[in-house]
This record gives sequence, structure tokens and C-alpha cells, in this order.
Amino acid sequence: MTYLSPAKVNLFLHITSKGNDGYHNLQTIFQLLDYGDEIEFNKRNDGQINRIYGNEDISTDADLIIQSALKMQKLAPSNSGVDIGVTKKIPLGGGLGGGSSNAATTLIALNKLWNLGLQKKELISIGKKIGADVPVFIDGRSSWAEGIGEILSPINLPEYFYLVVSIKKHISTQEIFRHKALTMSPVQRKITDFSLVSNPHNDCLDAAIELESEIKDALMHLSLTENHIDQARMTGSGSCVFVAFENENDALIAKDELPSKWLGFVAKAINQSPLYNWDVAKW
Repeated sequence: MTYLSPAKVNLFLHITSKGNDGYHNLQTIFQLLDYGDEIEFNKRNDGQINRIYGNEDISTDADLIIQSALKMQKLAPSNSGVDIGVTKKIPLGGGLGGGSSNAATTLIALNKLWNLGLQKKELISIGKKIGADVPVFIDGRSSWAEGIGEILSPINLPEYFYLVVSIKKHISTQEIFRHKALTMSPVQRKITDFSLVSNPHNDCLDAAIELESEIKDALMHLSLTENHIDQARMTGSGSCVFVAFENENDALIAKDELPSKWLGFVAKAINQSPLYNWDVAKW
């Protein structure tokens, strides 16, 4: 079975507080995109979990796909195994949720492949222990999010076309949240306050720019593109940035005008992921 694993952008990101457990509480909007990785799963009956291709730059111990498979294996018959291959399109370490999306896809796929019969809320409970962004990909809908990102309220958003730009630099989320330049927005807002995403600020932006100043250059470049709407923004803890267009052709023209040192792609906003329907495997 081959499953899709979509990317996301954060239309804003406000850090509201830091919990006693070290996690930061936030408010954000996750916008899912029709762009992502593909993950192939081939069932084994010898209890082995193998990564047969893809994610070569990530050790197996650090790979969220393998971590997710091991968690699911604990709930499966002892001979349950799988060969996993990953075709990566989502840039690593850019705030696009690639690792979390891959983890969610793995949980969903192995639930089916091994006939475990777990419900969505059970997978979300497993997923949030792997990463704060995993639940939104399991739920499969663009959402307003609170808590550490696991309290989700699905919303319907305009289906804009986004030009997403990677400066090809990896930023550690942990380093961002420890950085002295991290800002916070302690005022708790309501979802209605952001019906038009009225405050698109990202509290991680200043810290990310101090670590990788090229983010500021990319934002400036996107702000000068023709026919874009709203302002250019950074997603997650960085380092990818994006800007919206109503017209796909305008987005594609802007992509062609990017400096060659950066990587860009155009993706359409989607309110429902292919993973929302768990029977989405391509055979």
C-alpha cells in the first residue's frame, strides 16, 4: 500500500504560555496542502520493521516513521512486520510538518495493514506522544489548534494557492523554543477572532531570523511578488516561508522568479486531507 502524507503551513503561531512539563501552549491555524510525501508499506510476517528506502539523512532511531511503527507493533500480533519506503518531497526541518505527517500516515496505514481496528481518537492519543503536530494529520482537517497543538477545531478556509519557499536550512524546534528572542502572546483569543486571520504573527519568527537571517531575505522577496494577497509569513518554527495567491498562475510565475539558491513549490490549500478517509491507499 502507498499512502499520501501531506504538508501543512501555520497561518499564524502564537505562544501563549509554557507548561510545567516544558511544553509550550499555543494557538495556531493549521492549513493543510495538496503537496506531500508518499510512503509505501509492504506487510511482513516475521516481526521485522525495515526502512528500505528514503529518509537516508535521518537515523532510524530518530525517524518518526520507525518510532510510530514500533508503537503500533506493541499492539499487534508478535509476527507483525513491515517494509517501509519513503518518497520525500516535503523539505526537512522547515516547519511544514513532514515528520509529523509521516508519523500520522504510518499510524493510519499500520492500523489497517495489521488489522488493529483502532479508532481515530486512539490513534490521536498515540500520535500526540510522538509529536505535537501529529494529531492534526491523523484528524485530517485544516484546524484551529490550542494546547500544544492537539486540541483541534476543524475550520473551512479559502482554497488559496501558496508559494512555499525553503532556504534549504534546517532549524531545530527545540533551539527555537529555548531562544532568548522567542516572543509570546499571552492573551487567549477565540477562534472567531481569527476568522480572517487578523493577526498573522508568528512568535517564533524573531528567534528563527537570529539563527538564520536568510529567512528575512526570503520574506522580503515574497512580499515584493506581484498579485499576492495578505503578507508573507514563516510557518511553524521555520525555516520555510510562504505567501498566498488567489490565482495559481500568479503563484507559478512568482515561483519561477525565485533565486536559484532557494527551493520553491506551489500547493493548493485543502480543508480535508486524503488521510481524512482512511481508505485512501493507492494500491
